[in-house]
Amino acid sequence: MPDPITPSRLWKRMTGEQRLQAARAFWNDEQAAEDQVQAVMLISQHKKFRPKTVLSLDPDRKAKHLASLPALTDGLAARVLILYHLAEQRPMMGAFLDALSIPHENGLIQDDAPAPEPARMGSAAAALAAQFPASHVSLYLNTLLSQDPQAWGALSDLPQRQL
Repeated sequence: MPDPITPSRLWKRMTGEQRLQAARAFWNDEQAAEDQVQAVMLISQHKKFRPKTVLSLDPDRKAKHLASLPALTDGLAARVLILYHLAEQRPMMGAFLDALSIPHENGLIQDDAPAPEPARMGSAAAALAAQFPASHVSLYLNTLLSQDPQAWGALSDLPQRQL
């Protein structure tokens, strides 16, 4: 049986460029302050820097250090993955939600939106794969599955999810 998909496993599978884009989105998010403190501590431990030194770095340097970490906690990785998709993949998110007929605003599911219909996920994923790079589609589908396996469980057996 394959290992379950977790945000930290997805982080390990991301390309260097995806990690850097995700890390930049993370440091640019004003609402991620608590998670940023955790990231500062991880960078400090891994790079043998004092936390004060990491805090004094500009956002681009912090992003480079975060992107170079081999592992993140699941909570931190989940936050980074969400911010990456919001910053870099909104057209793809919107296209997928449109294919599922889920109301959204620029890729963000509306609070009163219905649950995704499992029967439509295969065709929606296939349409997405025809329109966007396979690595981006796979990361997005796996992120959805790791965030809410109950709602997105029908994605688990789709070929577009394979990395």
